[in-house]
Amino acid sequence: MHRAASAMKNLQKQLLSHPNSGQTNVRKRVTAQPSCDVFINHRGVDTKRSMAALLYDHLARLKLRPFLDNRTMKPGDKLFDSIHDAIRGCKVGVTVFSPRYCESYFCLHELSLLVESRKKIIPIFYDINPSDICNLDNVNCSEKDFLRFSKALVAARYTVGLTFDSSKGNWSEVVTKAADIVTKSLMEVEGEK
Repeated sequence: MHRAASAMKNLQKQLLSHPNSGQTNVRKRVTAQPSCDVFINHRGVDTKRSMAALLYDHLARLKLRPFLDNRTMKPGDKLFDSIHDAIRGCKVGVTVFSPRYCESYFCLHELSLLVESRKKIIPIFYDINPSDICNLDNVNCSEKDFLRFSKALVAARYTVGLTFDSSKGNWSEVVTKAADIVTKSLMEVEGEK
């Protein structure tokens, strides 16, 4: 008992004499790896409980580190900081375009960050044609953001992706195919380093 108390006192002295030493080790661990491998950009009301969630689960089972806001973030996390850090740290982005995607400032902002960060983006056109994604009529934003969003949408529109019709398509097949593309893309990105 006396040894345990003595060891505890020594540990306390070490920590008090070097107040930042424990924080430095934690910081090194946190910054050593990006927060995620894959950022899943989606419109929550359209796909959070379907395509985005299924893709997240599949990628996680493959031991990848996907980022999906409602699955990855914890109470107390700063929304914008967490999302920006995840986008900056990810290697690949998956954008799930859906009928109401372009109504969301946040979706368009995340897509713009992915494009501006030069991340490889894998589009999934969920119940929408690629030619329909450039409509920004319902977005309330500044002229600067409008230009950013338009540029990002054009880049995504002309990127080969997957199309999926939720009323006729095979969910397992599209999720597996998307995960395969993500895995290959991650290997390509790692090979470029």
